[in-house]
Amino acid sequence: MDLNKITDMSTDMSTNMSTNESTSMNTPAPRSLNGITLEKILEQLVAYYGWEQMGQMIDINCFKSDPSIKSSLKFLRKTPWARSRVEELYLGMPG
Repeated sequence: MDLNKITDMSTDMSTNMSTNESTSMNTPAPRSLNGITLEKILEQLVAYYGWEQMGQMIDINCFKSDPSIKSSLKFLRKTPWARSRVEELYLGMPG
């Protein structure tokens, strides 16, 4: 490989990186679970969907029968599959 080809490849790579960086800065970052507590996740879901709609979306009794943050936290902390569903719902929530 000669020096001109290496220089051309380097220029192409830096151009692509600059384009990708500017594109990623213009698009909103996807929601993340990093640093957010399960309690905050529930509070935001309840504020957005309400208990009734959450009970329809995720079929668990703590969302349907006398729902509360406290009872939901207790159940979700002991039930990994349900917690995963709640986290997925949160990650897919607009905004």
